[in-house]
Amino acid sequence: MKTVEKNYLLAFILVTCCFALWGFANDITNPMVKAFSKIFRMSVTDGTLVQVAFYGGYFCMALPAALFIKRFSYKSGIMMGLGLYALGALMFIPARAIGSYYPFLIAYFILTCGLSFLETTANPFILSMGEKETATRRLNLAQAFNPIGSLLGMWVAMNWIQAKMSPLSTAERATLNDAEFETLKQSDLSVVVGPYAAIGIVLIIVFVLILLFVKKANGQQSTAKVENAQKANGLKRLLANRAYREGVIAQFFYVGAQITCWTFIIQYGTKVFMAEGIAEQTAEIMSQRLNIIAMVLFCGSRFLCTWLLKWFKPAKMLTTFASIAILLTIIVIAVGGRVGLYSLVAVSACMSLMFPTIYGLALKDVGPDAELGSAGLIMAILGGSLLPPLQAMIIDADYIKFSFIIPTLCFIIILLYGLRQIKNI
Repeated sequence: MKTVEKNYLLAFILVTCCFALWGFANDITNPMVKAFSKIFRMSVTDGTLVQVAFYGGYFCMALPAALFIKRFSYKSGIMMGLGLYALGALMFIPARAIGSYYPFLIAYFILTCGLSFLETTANPFILSMGEKETATRRLNLAQAFNPIGSLLGMWVAMNWIQAKMSPLSTAERATLNDAEFETLKQSDLSVVVGPYAAIGIVLIIVFVLILLFVKKANGQQSTAKVENAQKANGLKRLLANRAYREGVIAQFFYVGAQITCWTFIIQYGTKVFMAEGIAEQTAEIMSQRLNIIAMVLFCGSRFLCTWLLKWFKPAKMLTTFASIAILLTIIVIAVGGRVGLYSLVAVSACMSLMFPTIYGLALKDVGPDAELGSAGLIMAILGGSLLPPLQAMIIDADYIKFSFIIPTLCFIIILLYGLRQIKNI
C-alpha cells in the first residue's frame, strides 16, 4: 500500500513545504533572544519576551484555527496560516523603521499565529490524504521535512545574523553615546530583518501555488458535509477518547523533552569541553556544531522511521525509541563527560519519530473531530515553554548532569503511552 497515492501527490508536496517553513521559523528564532538583548541593550529576561510572544501565538491561535477549518476547509486553514506567517515576517520591515523592541514582539506574535494555523491544519490534512492504514507513515514522511527547514533556520541564524551583527557586547554598547548607539542599532536591525523579509516573499509564492493547485476538497474528509448532530459535543467526545486524551499529555511531555534536550546541549557541551581545558569561546563553537549534528541525526532518522513504519506498528516503534531515549538520558546523568554529551546528541535520533507518531495515534479514531483534536495537540506545544525553566533551575543550582532527569521523566511518560497503545492494537 502506497504512502501517498498519485491523486494526492501534488497537494502532499505543497502542504509538506509548510512543514519545512515552520521548522525554519522555529530555529531561526532561538538566537533572537540574545540578539535583541544586545541590539536594544536589554537584560536577557527582557530578551526572552521573544519566546513568550512566540509560544503565546502558538497557544492562543490553535483553538480558533480548529474552529476556522471546521467552518471552512483544510485549504483555507493552510492559506490563512501562510498569510499570517507572511504578514508577521514582513512586519519586521516597519518594525525596523520604528526602531523599538515591541513592534518586533507584535510581529512575532502574528507570525506564530500563522504557524499555529499551519500546524493545526497541515497535520490532519496530511493524515486525510489517503488510506487510514498509512496515515501515520504519511505524517512521518511529511514531518521529515520539518527538520530540513530547522537546519536552514539554524544555518541562517549562525552564518547571517550572528556572523554579520556587530561583535560588540551589551556592556560595550552601553559605553556608546546616543548617536553611535542608534547607528549601530539600525545596522544590526537591518541584518535581522533581511532573512525575515526573504521568507515573507517565499511564503507569498507558496500561498499562490496552493491557491492555484490545491483543490479545497483534495484529500480532505470535509466536515462541511457532516450532520450537525455528529458535530455536536466534539470536545466531550475527545475527552472521552482515552487514546486522544493521553496523546495530548504525551505530546506535552514530548515537546518539553525536545526543547530541554536541544536548549541545553550547548551549555552542557561547553561545560564538558571547558573541563578538558578548552577555552570557553572554542567550547561554545564545538557545542554549536554538535547541536547541528543532533539536528542532522533528527532529520535522517525521520526518513528512516518513515521507511521502517512499512513493517512495524507505530505504537511499537514509539515504545522502542522511547526506551532507547530513556537509556541515553540516564547515561548523560550517570556517566557525563564526552560519553554523556554524545549520548545527548544521539537522543535526537530517538525523538524524530515521536511527534508525528503520537499525533497519528491520538487522532486515529476521532473521526469528524480531527480539527478540534489537532488544536489540542498543538496547544500541547506549551510543554516546550513550561518544562525548560524547571531544568534551568536545576542547572542554576550547578547540577547540570542531573538536570536531564526532566527529559528522562518525559520519555518515561511517552513510553507508557506507547505501551498502552500497543494493548489497543
